[in-house]
Amino acid sequence: MEKKEKLTDKYQRKKVEDLLKRKFFIIQSFEIYGGVSGLFDFGPLGCALKTNVEQLWRNHFVLEEDMLEVSCTCLTPEPVLKASGHVDKFEDLMVKDVKNGQCYRADKLLEEHIQKVLNKKRKKMKEAEIKNLEMICAQADSYSQEEMAKLLVDLGVKSPDTGNDISEPTPFNLMFSSQIGPSSSSKGYFRPETAQGIFVNFKRLIEFNNGRLPFAAAQIGLGFRNEISPRSGLLRVREFTMAEIEHFVDPQDKNHRKFKRISDTCLPLFSQDKQLALEDPITDMTIAEAVEKGVVSNETLAYYMARTYEFLQLCGIAKEAIRFRQHLKTEMAHYAQDCWDAEVETSYGWIEIAGHADRACFDLDCHSQATKTPLVGTRLIKQTVEVPDPAAAEGEESKKTKTEVKNVEEKFAPHVIEPSFGIGRVVYCIFEHCFRARPEAASRTYFEFPALIAPVKTSILPLISNSEELQNHVYELKTRLNKEGVTSKIDNAKVTIGKRYARTDECGIPFAITVDDDTLKDDTVTLREIKSMKQIRIPINELSTTILDLSKNLTTWDAIKEKYPEFTGGKE
Repeated sequence: MEKKEKLTDKYQRKKVEDLLKRKFFIIQSFEIYGGVSGLFDFGPLGCALKTNVEQLWRNHFVLEEDMLEVSCTCLTPEPVLKASGHVDKFEDLMVKDVKNGQCYRADKLLEEHIQKVLNKKRKKMKEAEIKNLEMICAQADSYSQEEMAKLLVDLGVKSPDTGNDISEPTPFNLMFSSQIGPSSSSKGYFRPETAQGIFVNFKRLIEFNNGRLPFAAAQIGLGFRNEISPRSGLLRVREFTMAEIEHFVDPQDKNHRKFKRISDTCLPLFSQDKQLALEDPITDMTIAEAVEKGVVSNETLAYYMARTYEFLQLCGIAKEAIRFRQHLKTEMAHYAQDCWDAEVETSYGWIEIAGHADRACFDLDCHSQATKTPLVGTRLIKQTVEVPDPAAAEGEESKKTKTEVKNVEEKFAPHVIEPSFGIGRVVYCIFEHCFRARPEAASRTYFEFPALIAPVKTSILPLISNSEELQNHVYELKTRLNKEGVTSKIDNAKVTIGKRYARTDECGIPFAITVDDDTLKDDTVTLREIKSMKQIRIPINELSTTILDLSKNLTTWDAIKEKYPEFTGGKE
């Protein structure tokens, strides 16, 4: 069986996608018109989950690190993206089916072809042949147009859909162009990344920060890339949400003041050397050791990698399915000093979901030169200068001045450390990693999202749906929960409580409140937890605090079970 098929089975892609569609987490955009590839809509549950992931990102990075958050426009004038290099170089190589004109991204086509060859013929191939193909696959997105053309011919790559010959690769710019206003001379583009809005506002940002470095600016917003052949659901799309950080530092001091807090964090690192040697890829190494040995180039870059590792686990992504892959020298931009991608194993293989790059001073220099605007920081340096000597005797020419050491301001171009997250990719990885099936009934599938990011924290289920008094209690309870910051969803359908539990589980709602006859007597309800399906009896006035504490990881379900009596009357 192919590796990809094994991963598909491991992460149960078909079942995940079925549940996502049935519960309207996500759906292809313009579905009733046949859909458009690379465009997706988030339904109520998907939208709520995505919003919670974004808020967690804000709390974890922006608030924790005291960052300056901005919101810049999606529509960007051409000169900005000309200066940044996007107009000339933001492109992928494209090939076409020579008979039907179907377009393919050349590097992805090459990767897929090599994987098929290896899966089919590996046992009959020599070790040297296998290593050569694996090396080509590892560097697929770094080949020049000429190199790619030769490889496609040498390896006999054909159209995967028809088996027809393919054309020679040609560059295809990935930006969506537009016109700003009625004048055809005002050309613009929908931004391919959020970063440029931060760079062009650097002067304002450093002034806001009282001229001090280091500091970080952050932005969550839409990006647009006219992908050649979008596929793999949310993993390769044409419109997507990005969350980016630009951390500006003095190039002479890339240490981080909070580095010691995470220095013992052990990261799974897939370095350049390991990739090129095609060895066992993962080296577990503490961040402190990685910086000390020069595996990761500086403290600030390493700090953000460790913080990303924490963030992904808070999102519910399995620790053992995360790795950090260093860009090969052939992949990195000429100005980049070090780059590491956070990758997550999914049914599609290892997928990049966050990049961490030391971009040096390239971006600020480009915009500074294009606009003749100094985008600089300042540092104090000690300088020896000559000053008048008031103590010198009259007539003693040689003693009229003396030397002093003074602090002098020196200007410099700040370097940028950039962590960049694809929120849609993070969300898709959450879907696959949080998907579950009940051991006693495989058809009962559900999402076990961390309560921290769950789209709805609790459902409210009246046990007797036709009791007016009970229904009044249900809506009063929902109003109370809303005021106290607990999101909830009422299900008062006339079906069994077991079926309603199953429905609430499919939505990934971690808790379920049951309102019954006893609620009318003593103002208590039952609270059920999704994984264990265990229930407790709890006073209504303690409900919100309990759910919020569970959602913020301030307590555990085991601790709550110790505090309140178990309820055993409910039937699944």
